[in-house]
Amino acid sequence: MWWPKPKRAPWISKTHYAQMPQGIWVREVSVANQIIVTTLTEPSQISPDELVALYAMRWNIEVDFRTLKATMNMDVLRCMSPAMVPKEIAVYLLTYNLVRWAMARAAQLAQVSARALGFAGARRLICTFAGHLRRRTYSDTDYLAATLLKSIGRCKLPKRPDRVEPRAKKCRPKPLPLLTVSRQVAREQIRAHRLKVAP
Repeated sequence: MWWPKPKRAPWISKTHYAQMPQGIWVREVSVANQIIVTTLTEPSQISPDELVALYAMRWNIEVDFRTLKATMNMDVLRCMSPAMVPKEIAVYLLTYNLVRWAMARAAQLAQVSARALGFAGARRLICTFAGHLRRRTYSDTDYLAATLLKSIGRCKLPKRPDRVEPRAKKCRPKPLPLLTVSRQVAREQIRAHRLKVAP
């Protein structure tokens, strides 16, 4: 099928919009009452079952984003200037990749898939071992690093094929106002209010 270029959205500049193609050729495949759209237009390139498997693998992307935001607490950036935002994100990505590298190495030693290991458990182990590694001599670090990788290799996730989770918050938010000033200013406001109401 030919999908024509949609009308320009307000957030796209006219220059970028003009550089986009007039449309694209796509292939629509109906599998299990679902329509999967792909730019792999030749049926000989990939079968419908293979497309379904690829689509299921995309869930890993969502899991990785959730890991960055929730497990690594990147949902709220803490820097105070716009110039620091890309630097803070880069540090999060670097840390994430280092943990994933350790997980890949541990999975290789344990002869399991790297995706079969839990990120949160691996991160906790690395943080726990970090203090011990700093206090040890160079000759002891090889043994500790090997022990760390072996421990990470035991952080196996339960097998949950076709897992479905509701997109809803379980925890109820506390009925507290947002802190819109610095903590020091907020403390001073509380003290000033107490002085007013004091008998």
